[in-house]
This record gives sequence, structure tokens and C-alpha cells, in this order.
Amino acid sequence: QVQLVESGGGLVQAGGSLRLSCAASGPTFSSYTINWFRQAPGKEREFVATIGWSGSAYYSASVKDRFTISRDNAKRTAYLQMNSLKPEDTAVYYCQASSGVGSYWGQGTQVTVSS
Repeated sequence: QVQLVESGGGLVQAGGSLRLSCAASGPTFSSYTINWFRQAPGKEREFVATIGWSGSAYYSASVKDRFTISRDNAKRTAYLQMNSLKPEDTAVYYCQASSGVGSYWGQGTQVTVSS
């Protein structure tokens, strides 16, 4: 069982930056792939970025070159550094820990980008 807690969301002007954190409980954090998703009002949840246990990362086209996903296995925490934010990045951001035996979600953190 893994419990995830996101933090770091807030209100920022367009062009600004935020860093989201995803803190995990449990001793096996390093074995999970960590994914970030987001859900804007009235839209489906969409994939943002993923990072494997080794640190290999992949991004959606809409955030590539602006967002950076990272992880610190010793701290059992993953991060999403978001730069050059746009109003269309406004959403609730969720982290997910996934492995071959299941996946776990955090409660989400709100990011609002004003124009």
C-alpha cells in the first residue's frame, strides 16, 4: 500500500513557475513508476509526465520543454517543476504511483494560472 500526498499548487501569473511535490509513504517507493496527470474543469484527466525507477522521463507534447519531472528515492518524493506556465495549464494535478501489481493516486493539488 502506498499513500501519496501532493503539495505545491497555487495561483501564479502566466509565465511563472511552480514546483509540485508528491510525497509517498511505504518502503518500496523506488520500485514504482511515478506519473503526473492533470484534470481541468469539464475535461478528462490527461497524462502530463512520467519517470521510471531509473530516472528515465517522458512528457506530453503540451508540457515538453516547460515541465521537468524528477524523483528523490531517498526522500520518497517526486517533483514536477513547471516553468513558463500558461492559463491552459490550470487544472488539478495528481500524482500516481504505478507498478505491475497496481496503482495509487494522491488527492490532487490545484494549480491556477492567471493571464
